[in-house]
Amino acid sequence: MTLSTHRNVLQMIGNTPLMALRRLDTGPCELYVKLENQNPGGSIKDRVGLYLIQAAERAGSLKPGGTLIEATAGNTGLGLALVAAQKGYRLLLAIPDKMSQEKIFHLRAMGADVVMTRSDVSKGHPEYYRDVAERLAREIPGSYFVNQFGNPANAQAHEETTAPEIWQQMERRLDTVVCGAGTGGTLAGLTHYFAHTAPAVDMVLADPAGSGLAHFATTGTLPAKMTPWLVEGIGGDSVPPVADFSRVTAAYSIADAEAFRTCRELLAREGIIAGTSTGTLLAAALRYCREQHTPKRVVTFVCDSGNKYLSKVYNDYWMLDQGFLEREHKGDLRDLISRPHAERAAVTVNSTETVMAAYRRMKLYDVSQVPVMQDGRIVGIVDEEDILLEVVANPEHFNEPVTRAMASHLVTVAVDAPVSQLMEIFKRGMVAIVVHGQEFQGLITRIDLLNWLRRRL
Repeated sequence: MTLSTHRNVLQMIGNTPLMALRRLDTGPCELYVKLENQNPGGSIKDRVGLYLIQAAERAGSLKPGGTLIEATAGNTGLGLALVAAQKGYRLLLAIPDKMSQEKIFHLRAMGADVVMTRSDVSKGHPEYYRDVAERLAREIPGSYFVNQFGNPANAQAHEETTAPEIWQQMERRLDTVVCGAGTGGTLAGLTHYFAHTAPAVDMVLADPAGSGLAHFATTGTLPAKMTPWLVEGIGGDSVPPVADFSRVTAAYSIADAEAFRTCRELLAREGIIAGTSTGTLLAAALRYCREQHTPKRVVTFVCDSGNKYLSKVYNDYWMLDQGFLEREHKGDLRDLISRPHAERAAVTVNSTETVMAAYRRMKLYDVSQVPVMQDGRIVGIVDEEDILLEVVANPEHFNEPVTRAMASHLVTVAVDAPVSQLMEIFKRGMVAIVVHGQEFQGLITRIDLLNWLRRRL
């Protein structure tokens, strides 16, 4: 048997698999997903990163050892980081602060310099991520601004690789492609290819609710008002120069909640762990398929891996905090507890464990205090200050029982207490310990109260 090998990781970009979805309700249609999460950097943007850098090299705009600067929602940055590391370039990225921590950790692990920017501002604001990148490119001598939003190599990557792969894999029998638009490169590349190869193929746009691109695709104008959304990598409040909406025949606006739940359904039903933009695309594709009266062959994308979103869409507590998952409504303070003890979700430490165990649990779960339990009852609470006071003079006290550091005088609040009583506790610098009779229910922190208030909007 002959083994097929690659000389380097860049040769592994593209030629991703196409998979039929069989366990979701697709109406009369056949629905397929192009598994772009199988690229070596984990997303469709590996194709773009390679093409953008190669185009700059051919134009002489990028010299050996040079610095690349770009604004990115994460995945183009990862594609650029992959290629830049292999070719010996420095990479500086401006990224909105709504991006997942996994993406940021991944970028830094690949050697990229990351500048965090505000995600609550629009183009033209000095702290908007694209404006920040352009300013850095002007300020850093000899740098090259990649400009994925206006660089024709972005669309070229998809016209020359993604689109022909789909056409071949579908055996030249394809009715519709459902696509998102962030930079607009994927949409433009597919549009250009199918316009001359298979003009009967319809292009359908999937857009996050709050974005203006679905409205633009159907009316030719942006809406008067746009609102923030949580899905990463697609949507926009301005029309990217590289985009081409000319062949979009339908557009769907998908709310964050629907997109995130669709991600989780895709994993549960089909075994594919995908990123949040995939949830938007798949939700739109499912709507489109179910609306059809005749069978159609439809393709959409798994744009990137859900491994970059484990702390968000695949984190039950984050989903609950955002209001995208619902617990049983109790009608009392238990509705504010993010980690109920009855569900074994509360982060606790046993009275027989050490101060070190409590410290490690705080670090692992990113909490600042943990209840101390004994025989199923709460007997104390230990926070960062308690631990610091215990060990500052003698670090050996990390090995002492946690009962040495805990506060045993507990101020509890009954489940039927008014919310106003929480504020009295918070003003004293404490966390609310909620009990029902003698039974510990969980903790309520300031952020829990804020999340509860936000969900009531």
